[in-house]
Amino acid sequence: MHQSIGKKNKIIIYLLFLFILSTTSAKFINDQKKLSSSITKINITGLSERKNLEILNNLNNLLYKSIFIINEEEIIKILEKHNIIQDFNIKKIYPSTLNIKIKPTKLIARVSNNSQYLVGANGKLIEDKSNNELLPYIFGEFNSQDFLSFKKNIEKSMWSFSNLKELSFFPSGRWDILTDKDILIKLPQEHIVASLNLSKELINNDNFKDFKFIDLRIKNHLVAK
Repeated sequence: MHQSIGKKNKIIIYLLFLFILSTTSAKFINDQKKLSSSITKINITGLSERKNLEILNNLNNLLYKSIFIINEEEIIKILEKHNIIQDFNIKKIYPSTLNIKIKPTKLIARVSNNSQYLVGANGKLIEDKSNNELLPYIFGEFNSQDFLSFKKNIEKSMWSFSNLKELSFFPSGRWDILTDKDILIKLPQEHIVASLNLSKELINNDNFKDFKFIDLRIKNHLVAK
């Protein structure tokens, strides 16, 4: 009888040992899986070496987080803080790498009161002390929406930013442009594309070749001299 009870106790102890061992093994395997899916490398490409490194440092908090549960919105918020970025692509390379390919914005103008600040095609201000490109200057207090709206009108018209020397924005929402031939064109608040095209046609007309001032602010009324 005592031997039977002893055998039962041994069996129970043995089963408990197997249960503990299997639980520990399962936890170990699970921990290993988590470790193998943790982000250990982030590759940033598309910008200068200095700027790529700066963004990489901003993303360091993502290291050793699981690649399966990483929140892309968190990455996007960090990237959108960098005004030089026009577009980007985030790609997960399993099991542990994050690739971020960045497209920089095109620099298309300078801020008149601080030539170290440039305006990107994305409408954002970018500080670049080393940039020596010949770009038009923008005068006046404007916001991104004002600029992007006017930029679209320029792109739809016969003009391009390479033909412009200065752009002036007024509180009324109106723009003036000074061309690379030093011709001042005063634009209306509405029908911008049509007015831009008209000014281009006038400049290309031999009858207006010596004119340096074109005023199109009033509808159906042209002043040129």
